[in-house]
Amino acid sequence: MEAFNDLNPWWFLSNWEAKDKHLSEWERQGYRWVPRWINEVSLEPFSLNFVYGIRQAGKTTGIKLLIRDIIRRGVDPLSIYYLDLDYVASFAELRRALEWLSAETKKRGNRTSYVFLDEVTAIEEWWRALKFFLDKGEFRDSVITVSGSSSVNLVKAPERFPGRKGKGREVLVMPLSFPEFAEVRSGKSREELLSDVSLAKSLFRDYLELGGFPKSVNNHPDAHDAVISGIVGETYKAGKRLEIVQEVLGSIITKVPSAFSYNSVANDVGISHNTVAEYVDFLAGIFVIGVAYLKRGNEVVKRKEKKVFFRDPFLLRAIAKWLGRDFEGSALLEGVVQEHLYRKFGEVYYYKDSYEVDVVAGDLKVEVKKARSRKSYPEGVIIVDEENAPLFLLKLRP
Repeated sequence: MEAFNDLNPWWFLSNWEAKDKHLSEWERQGYRWVPRWINEVSLEPFSLNFVYGIRQAGKTTGIKLLIRDIIRRGVDPLSIYYLDLDYVASFAELRRALEWLSAETKKRGNRTSYVFLDEVTAIEEWWRALKFFLDKGEFRDSVITVSGSSSVNLVKAPERFPGRKGKGREVLVMPLSFPEFAEVRSGKSREELLSDVSLAKSLFRDYLELGGFPKSVNNHPDAHDAVISGIVGETYKAGKRLEIVQEVLGSIITKVPSAFSYNSVANDVGISHNTVAEYVDFLAGIFVIGVAYLKRGNEVVKRKEKKVFFRDPFLLRAIAKWLGRDFEGSALLEGVVQEHLYRKFGEVYYYKDSYEVDVVAGDLKVEVKKARSRKSYPEGVIIVDEENAPLFLLKLRP
């Protein structure tokens, strides 16, 4: 198929890296890094890997870097197949592409084929097409990696392949954390940064401005537009109404970091409580926001007011600029703490009873203050402010 020829330059060119759009852009960046997540992708047959995360976090560039590494290990370039499903028009076209791919791997006599299906969530029910071929016994000695930007469609995908993942893994791709950002921007290790408090604080101020997207880390002039374009694209792909996405986000931005009810957003926007919940779930599903529920003891109270946090500080700034809204300054710091604890523990909550704690995760209770607080808290509550936040985050281990 012509599409495969255009998207797989390593079949024809020894210097394909210089011709590849994503790798040539990566080479030109002032700050560039090989993402650690590419080492989590299983390359042992049979594997069905799932790579998902927010748009503009570098999934496609990471896949191209992984392809580069595979070729450098001595793998025949003709056994590596890449297809960007943003350029596939329909389910039927995807099925034809997989038919061609299955026949071509046999024709070439590939012992192990490495198949990358990028942005699969662009095609509704894409998994049915792939499952059809796997059920027929095709690609049994292959490594297949699918990627996408919507957790709604991709996180649940492994459930549709029971017993068919082989040695495959699920890999989440997000913007750089603060420790990763600090290492990239300074060229120093986490341990070195822990002993250079002044540098760590300076880098943290930069992180609150730039976040962890590759373009924002590099101060790229279209970083804002790229992030917003990703949200708009996912909105239309999911069949959601852009004006409701904008209004819901606009209401949320004015409320964070405080806890609030969905009814308060519904009143702001003029839609139902259920519609607010639907759009909050959608925005969480494309990794724009996270939701922290109230926790009392071991009880999680989902019906009460929730806290919402943005998954990256630059993301919050870009959305605020897009919507012409202001946000509370403390939302940046608290959101960063919530996100980092979420990445470590897989869930975050807040606590409110005789006293309130902003973030509860694992065995940690963290109160976030923009400046040093003289208020006393029960033993075990960690106070994080802008002064000590850099070291607190650097000490967090994945």
